[in-house]
Amino acid sequence: MGVITDKTAATGCTVVTVEDGAVGGVSVKGGAPGTRETDLLSPFCRVEEVHGIALSGGSAFGLDTAGGVMEFLEEKGCGLAVGPYRIPIVPAAILFDLFIGDGTIRPNASWGYQAAAAAAAGEFPQGSAGAGTGATVAKSLGLYGAIKAGQASLSQALPGGLVVGVLVVVNALGDIWDLQGRLLAGPRDPESGRMRSTLEVFQAGEAVVERGRAPSDLDIPGMPGGSNTTLGVVATNAVLTKVEVSRVAAVAHNGLARTIRPLHTGWDGDTVFALAQPGEQGSPTAADLIAATAADLMARAVVLSLQRSASLKGVPSWQEIQAGE
Repeated sequence: MGVITDKTAATGCTVVTVEDGAVGGVSVKGGAPGTRETDLLSPFCRVEEVHGIALSGGSAFGLDTAGGVMEFLEEKGCGLAVGPYRIPIVPAAILFDLFIGDGTIRPNASWGYQAAAAAAAGEFPQGSAGAGTGATVAKSLGLYGAIKAGQASLSQALPGGLVVGVLVVVNALGDIWDLQGRLLAGPRDPESGRMRSTLEVFQAGEAVVERGRAPSDLDIPGMPGGSNTTLGVVATNAVLTKVEVSRVAAVAHNGLARTIRPLHTGWDGDTVFALAQPGEQGSPTAADLIAATAADLMARAVVLSLQRSASLKGVPSWQEIQAGE
């Protein structure tokens, strides 16, 4: 994985490269997605090779990062062989972060190229970095009541030499809850500072998306609802079919739902990709094992993305809020 981070503009991108190709799948469950090449990942479509995934801030402008990843991979001779050409297949998804920093600066193809060139195995920046640089959560009362989030990655070794890894970038409208059911990050009331749940705000009819106005100068009057989205990638060395890897992507959303509430709203573009080894059919139970493990890792990574993020552009981090209590 490789990242580009611009904390002045409060945006960035995160790129996963698979130079030898992988079987890819995707599950888009949010109501306001921004994506590229996701139709190709359907089990009904012919092409199975995926050579990279681009996740980016910058709203729809950020989809340009995939072009830069393609350029880098083509230079390395990677991609789908079509006659004398190599065509890298690089699906992409974006999140909305234009309001937190300088919305005129957005990730583009050059950022995607640089992130792909910097991609390496092992540790990579977590928290307020890469596509998670400008990520925030708990925004039903507007950006004033939001809390900083970001990106995180976890992996787990399984019996038989299998490995599952996940990457998540959390920019949700909803709250973050821990696995014990405790509210970690909910919208903060602009007057009392009390943390509430998004469901409570919705039930009271106080959500910014309903009022069409904002409670403070940190908010944007008429802020569009689709300014959220949680993005994820599951990667495994298991041999899976395109149908199976698509199912893994779908089940991984269950992990998000354990720690993000509400999820898949009309204001979120929640999208999860999955990558697996190509080859003949593997173990009949491998797909279910990988999917269940990915869901557990996703749930934990969501919490980690909150805990490792730093305050930015007036939006406090979870650590800052904890320190002030």
